[in-house]
Amino acid sequence: MASLQHSQAIKGAKVLMVGAGGIGCELLKTLALSGFQDIHIIDMDTIEVSNLNRQFLFRQSHVGQSKAKVARDAVLRFRPHISITPYHANVKDSNFNVDFFKQFNVVLNGLDNLDARRHVNRLCLAAEVPLVESGTTGFLGQVTVHVKGKTECYECQPKPAPKTYPVCTITSTPSKFVHCIVWAKELLFAKLFGDKNQVNDLNVRSNDACSSSENTNDVFEWRDDEDFEQYGRRIYDHVFGYNIELALSDEETWKKRNKPRPIYSRDVLPDKMIQQNGNVDKTDDLSSASAMASLGLKNPQDIWCLMENTRVFLEALKLFFTNRKKEIGNLSFDKDDQLAVEFVTAAANIRAASFNIPSHSLFEAKGIAGNIVHAVATTNAIVAGLIVIEAIKVLKKDTDCYREKLMRMTYCLEHPSKKMLLMPVEPFEPNKSCFVCSSQTPLSLEINTHRSKLRDFVEKIVKAKLGMNSPLIMCGAALLYEVGDDLEEDMIANYTANLEKVLSELPSPVTGGKMLTVEDLQQEFTCNIYIKHREEFDEEKEPDGMVLSGWTQAPPEKKDDKTSIGNGASSSKSLPTEPMDAQKDIEVKEISDGTASPGKKRKMPEFSEGCTLDQSNDADETRNDKKIQKLDDDDDDDLVMLDHWGKDTSKKQRLQ
Repeated sequence: MASLQHSQAIKGAKVLMVGAGGIGCELLKTLALSGFQDIHIIDMDTIEVSNLNRQFLFRQSHVGQSKAKVARDAVLRFRPHISITPYHANVKDSNFNVDFFKQFNVVLNGLDNLDARRHVNRLCLAAEVPLVESGTTGFLGQVTVHVKGKTECYECQPKPAPKTYPVCTITSTPSKFVHCIVWAKELLFAKLFGDKNQVNDLNVRSNDACSSSENTNDVFEWRDDEDFEQYGRRIYDHVFGYNIELALSDEETWKKRNKPRPIYSRDVLPDKMIQQNGNVDKTDDLSSASAMASLGLKNPQDIWCLMENTRVFLEALKLFFTNRKKEIGNLSFDKDDQLAVEFVTAAANIRAASFNIPSHSLFEAKGIAGNIVHAVATTNAIVAGLIVIEAIKVLKKDTDCYREKLMRMTYCLEHPSKKMLLMPVEPFEPNKSCFVCSSQTPLSLEINTHRSKLRDFVEKIVKAKLGMNSPLIMCGAALLYEVGDDLEEDMIANYTANLEKVLSELPSPVTGGKMLTVEDLQQEFTCNIYIKHREEFDEEKEPDGMVLSGWTQAPPEKKDDKTSIGNGASSSKSLPTEPMDAQKDIEVKEISDGTASPGKKRKMPEFSEGCTLDQSNDADETRNDKKIQKLDDDDDDDLVMLDHWGKDTSKKQRLQ
């Protein structure tokens, strides 16, 4: 319970929570029990079965209902006299604008993605409302405080973009299991069950197609003259057999690489076994929704052999076309779709076998495909308590709170460091080079203005890197693009047409030396971008075909480090962690190397005399300067790591 001296600030506060998931459930409960009387919650998600093991306000009967509304009802049962206003909506909706944010005394984030966090950060800056950020990943957690002009904003430090893989690596030369997962999930699954009109790198002519007059796009279509066994085997032989042989025909590629081996269904399953596949005596609903259930496979942590993977692949394919035929053409991979996970796991394992890559269990493959670190309810509860503590400090509106550094960024550790599981760190000052919260010089964009379209600029730069949701783009006085509900139809048609034009052919041509002004009216955020024309780009190092500089970028990558897979929620800094299991090479994103912003001195937590951040007692370790490293974030965000200066410093677990 909050102390009496804080009661007035608490009871009179109007608080906005964004997110009602793992952290959000704990946070709402803690706010209610701490005496807060007026709480608003925004969350666009509905409750899923997988939420029930940690999001304790929800029950089985709530599956499919709004998280925000159910959380409100659950808390009001034990705190009926407080006001809780739920919004089952996306925080990026236009009605949640700066004016909406201005009505609150503090905003508390429990989000799980970078895009929404950046959006809330900018709204809080524009509304001048303090923001308390938070995040957890497994046993690790953190809480950070962002107050305009007094502490750094959420975007003052690097937020590396999600790791992308060159198409040639995914389609031709995979070397890690994650490459096989990406291939199975983004290419094969999408080709078989997604939009048939979407361009896909699996559109390779098979032997059958070569010897016929059929269009190559028909390779993946179910023909009228074949039964399912023939169709399943043809798809299998095409993607795991013929395509591999086609790749082997390029001898130059394999001079310094291990050659893959083509795998055909006849080599794995005799014809009779293929015909009998799935004929397990099961008639329940589960067997019709799960290839594992249909085949009698029970343990998701078992690693299947090649024959089992083949049987799961064929059975999953069969179940999709027999039981879910109406969905085909509109499906996208969902980690909560059991049949989709089974199909992707089997396909990835078969491809891994072809390239001599170790197989993984369905449990492991689901974690990689869904980018999951399994959440720990205790960590969420600890972080929620820390959020409320920092919120109370902010609500006191005591200027000494900032001057005397009473506010803290706090990290929750998995293992004690000098008998500490909670590590406080002084808030950092605003980054003077931050393009979001500080006065900035124009950003610079290298781009081929004769090849790149306005759509490329909008998707890859304005939305992906700058985090704008409703951009307005101007070149001088000419308006090139705008998004809004109040636009006339002819204006929408004009802006849509502009998207498909290369930059140099726009009504007001964008060429080298021009300055673009990009603005998001909802976020009340504007930046200028200086255009530099450049002819060629390295496909491997610069896959976007354009390079943005002058914004807060991630440090160079360090190839030897490993990453963990995370689901969620991290903020802007990081903390000491234990080395990751070196045998689990399951990274989706690369860890970066280097320090925080050049020239910026970071202050370490204040500990008692003789106390260091190390977990080792070696005297040599205590002589090392304490440095801070940035970690690449995959789904979303990144953290700054307070280094372990021990023998294991070369291995760090990435936080999310």
